[in-house]
Amino acid sequence: MPVRRLVLATLAALPLVAAEPPSPELLSSQARVLCGNLMLSLQGELFAAMKDGGPVKALDVCRTRAPQIAAGASAGTPWKVGRTSTRVRNPANAPDEWEAAKLEEFRKRLAGGEEMAALESWEVVEVDGRRMFRYAKAIGTTSPCLNCHGSDLKPEVTAKLKELYPDDKATGFASGQLRGAFSVSRPL
Repeated sequence: MPVRRLVLATLAALPLVAAEPPSPELLSSQARVLCGNLMLSLQGELFAAMKDGGPVKALDVCRTRAPQIAAGASAGTPWKVGRTSTRVRNPANAPDEWEAAKLEEFRKRLAGGEEMAALESWEVVEVDGRRMFRYAKAIGTTSPCLNCHGSDLKPEVTAKLKELYPDDKATGFASGQLRGAFSVSRPL
């Protein structure tokens, strides 16, 4: 994947510590690229799993590969990349205070008529005495998502969800709803 190598080379070239940190606008562009790479990689594997074994196979891919893909998207860079939601499947993806506020902001902006694709936010915040750049990009619910996140799940999907995620809260979504967000951060 030449594009991925170019992105990683670009991100790796940024200094971890600089006299002057990159601008938030530049950082937001880089965060957008990271989110796009994560989304495309995850979608590719999920669609292949759906074709190969249906939604039950996709659940296994999401459980095992999604964390690996997220780690790979930020490997060798100062970035941390992940996903979160107010209705999580995996408790490890529960939102922190900043992410929860951004998810609420996205919900309100969507209700106000803003397009899902436009829902993003970034800012520089202080965490434990360190300046951090934080970025969030909305994840919408589309038709394919409904196989595992919708209201009318096949019995085998429901059984697999109970097996893998006994405390699952990530079902009952409708197409077009805010399902969560990509969350990206890096120290400055």
